[in-house]
Amino acid sequence: MALTSCSDINKPELREGSRGESVRELQELLRKNGQEISVDGIFGAGTKYVVGVFQCIMFLPRNGEVDNNTWCALFRKAPADMEVLRKGDKSELVRKVQQRLYDDDRYRSTIDGDFGPVTETAVKGLQKDKGLVVDGIIGEKTWNELSNLQYPSCL
Repeated sequence: MALTSCSDINKPELREGSRGESVRELQELLRKNGQEISVDGIFGAGTKYVVGVFQCIMFLPRNGEVDNNTWCALFRKAPADMEVLRKGDKSELVRKVQQRLYDDDRYRSTIDGDFGPVTETAVKGLQKDKGLVVDGIIGEKTWNELSNLQYPSCL
């Protein structure tokens, strides 16, 4: 599927109890995204768990239900339609970034959702290590690199 925008996706919302070809496609996409899952077309507790892990990796709300944003991240194999974050921002999403940087031994401070100088330094370190523009701003390329970091807090 050639994906130009998340709004191009026309997939059904799926949740525990769903069955059929769309569930099978979901499970195959989860596999292609590195998740261990059986492809049986049945959205059971195991699929719900794996969807939740994937959502966490992609910085999406972890609810185990597949909406347009989850489909988009599955097709892109990367976070999709994420807001740009920078020093001064305060949010739950900043807290998730801090946790991921902490999990990867790049951030050693309070996980408080406040994008301060320590968070900015950790982001700049990631950007430098990955060959990105070192500006401390989390845009699309930095989101992609963040999603590839260790994620023990998602398991």
